[in-house]
Parts: sequence; C-alpha cells; structure tokens
Amino acid sequence: MLSPSCWSVRTRVTVAATLIVALLLTAGAVFFYAAVRQTVYSELHDRGAFVTADLATIVRETDPRGTLHAQDPDFTLLQVISGDREVLASSESLYGHGPLQAPLPHVPNRPEYRVVHVKGERDVYLISEKLNTRAGVRIVYAGAPVTRYTRYKGLLVGLLVMSVLAAVGALAVAVSLSVRWALRPVRVMSAELAEITGGADRRVTVPSPNDEVSELAESVNVTLNRLEDVLNRQRAFVADVSHELRSPLTGLRAQLEVALEHPEDEDWPAVAQAALADADRLQGIVSDLLILAKLGAGVYAERERVDLGELVRAETSRRVRRIPIEIDAAAGVMVRIAPHHLVRVLTNLLDNAERHAKSRVWVTVAAQGREAVLEVLDDGAGIAPEDRERIFWRFQRLPEARARDAGGTGLGLTISRDIARAHGGTLVAADSDRGARFVLRIPLAEP
Repeated sequence: MLSPSCWSVRTRVTVAATLIVALLLTAGAVFFYAAVRQTVYSELHDRGAFVTADLATIVRETDPRGTLHAQDPDFTLLQVISGDREVLASSESLYGHGPLQAPLPHVPNRPEYRVVHVKGERDVYLISEKLNTRAGVRIVYAGAPVTRYTRYKGLLVGLLVMSVLAAVGALAVAVSLSVRWALRPVRVMSAELAEITGGADRRVTVPSPNDEVSELAESVNVTLNRLEDVLNRQRAFVADVSHELRSPLTGLRAQLEVALEHPEDEDWPAVAQAALADADRLQGIVSDLLILAKLGAGVYAERERVDLGELVRAETSRRVRRIPIEIDAAAGVMVRIAPHHLVRVLTNLLDNAERHAKSRVWVTVAAQGREAVLEVLDDGAGIAPEDRERIFWRFQRLPEARARDAGGTGLGLTISRDIARAHGGTLVAADSDRGARFVLRIPLAEP
C-alpha cells in the first residue's frame, strides 16, 4: 500500500476532508445522544424529587404500612423499608416484591439518584432517601421504569451511526468529484506541457474562471515566454560563437594552406606572426566565453572590502596609455567586490574609451546615497541613443569599433555588465554632452 506521501492530490484532499468531517459528525452524534439522555434523566430527576419529597413527608407523619398509592403516572415503583431491610409498605407494582436491590443511602435526608435493574421492569430510574423518624430509620424508594428510553436506545444509536456513515460517504464522493473537476485544468496543462519538446513555442490553456488555477496557467505561460527568449538568445549566441570562431580558424587554415603550396617562396616568420595573431584572437574569444559561462553559472568569487578610488588609481597607473587619463576619485568609497572582476570591468571601459577618445579620458569615483559610482568619459564621437543597449549584446560591435580594432571579440562590455549585475549593481551607457559616458553603480560595503 502506498504511503500518504505518494497519494495524488485528489486522494489526499478527499481523505483529509473525510476524516475531519467524520470526526466532527461523530462528535456531534455523541453530543446529540448525550443531550437526549440528559434531557430524559433531567425530567425524571425533577419529577422524582417531588415524588420522593411527598413520600418522605408521609413516612415521617404516618409511618405507613401495606399499600402505597402512586400519584405520578411514571413513578409507580414506591417502597418503604426499615433499617434492617424489612419491607414496610410498597406500591401495587411492587406487591410481594422483596427489598429493591439498590445501595442504601448513607447520608440522612439527602436523596440519591441512580439507574438500577429491577427484575420484571428492566432499567429503573430510582431515587432513594434515608430518613430518621420517630419509629426509627426508614429508607424510601421511588422509581420510574425507563423502558421507553431503553427500548429505543439501540434504534437511536443505530440511526446516528448510519447517519454519520452516510454523510461521510456522501461527502467523500462530493469532495473527490469536486477536486477532480477543480484539477481538470491542471491535467490539461500537464498534457500540453508534455507535448512541448525541443522548444517553448507553445503555450498552455488559461481556464476561464479567474482563480488560482488560472493564475498558475498564466505563470506557466510567463515562464514559457522567458524560456523561449532564453532559447532564442542561446541559439543566437551559439550562431554568433560559431561565426566568430570560424573566422579566425578559416583565416588561419587558409594562410597555412597557401604557405604549404609553395613553401620555398613563403616568408615563414611572417606566416607564423599572422597565425599567432589569429591564435591570440581565438584565445581571447575562448577566455571571454569562459568568463561569461562562470558568471552565468553563478560561480562564487571571493570578495573583499576594497577602496574603489585606490583600486582605480592603481590600475590606471599600471600601464602607459596612448590617451591621457584624468582621475577624480573620492577617498573612502568602500565596496565589497571580487577585485580581479572589477579590474576586468575597469580595463574594458578604459580600453573602449582609449579606442574612441580624441585627446583625453576622464574617470571619476564618488559615493551617491548607498551606492558607489564609477564613471568613464571620453571626448570621442559618442554612442547614438539607439545603440546604447545594443553595444552590451554579445558579439555586437559598431562599425566604428570594428574599424578602430579589428581584433576585438565583442564581449568586453557584455562581460562588464554581467560582472556589475553579479555584484548587485548596474552598468549603462548614459547621456553625455561629449563622447561616450559609461556609469557603473555598485552598492557600498556595510560599515
């Protein structure tokens, strides 16, 4: 038998609802039976108290012998016995009957109520009271047969049990059918999802009632939209990678084939230099792809608390550049970063600025609110507004960039933005009065 954890949702909901309602109905049936019983005995208690009080008064005043006349039509069993259990007087229904087999009351003038079995009368609701009279100790009994209650007791219990079972069974069927109907759209979605293979070009049906199931269908469609976008970008990326890798490989192969056709006429150092340039470009593309793969996979890089201004000054002074760089870096702008990652971003931005600048590059570092802001600005031709997002796409290079540097991979700005996002920041090409302006924002480190 399968464990409950392996049951279907329909089975689990049906069983849970059935058990809860069964417990509630059982408790209700027990409460109803106890209420009926309490009602019957409460009425007998009140009437029996009056009968016993009247009989006690008669015993105290006259100490009767012989036959006692029943005044209440239900309390027909009356008996008076002495302290040594000798029958002194009784009603006609107990004529010739010995002392009632019931415990003797211990406290005088305090009635005791109980249900006893009397031969010939089945169950009897009996009130007994001990009296101290002038003639001695007397025990009075007043009893009412409860045959009507006991006669229908079994029928009442049976009806209650059958009612509970019928109600529980009907509820189980109703819940099972309701859950099946409610989950029908989910089964349809599951079948539609199972038919989606090799892509996310299909969508699931959104059911008409605006409820949780329709919200689930809409969420699934949103996920499929995102998956389709990811697949499209992945296909485009694979196509771009194939193209970018094919170009240097094709050039390298062509150079070597031409050189081998007439080896005696070739300048082999020049051939080796050209092959090395193509190999360097291949290595650059592969290295950049490896960095993108690590960033996309969320590979953890150790982070340190670093002064962003000092890092910028140290990296800009590390090598001599063609274009002068002016630095305006505020002190104490602390960030928690992977230093080699941010060095890669700064190098990419400076190389890009140096490639397009006419005479100068400006780098500023400042704290704005809870963010550290790094800006790289050049005095070149700038970037058209419609191209400011396209330059961050993989292998996207503007004509000017290709003309200035034919050996680039077209991945530098893509990697820089991914690094910024990995650090919880942003990298954008912002508006500028002159040249291109790149703005990097990273959260400040906690004190």
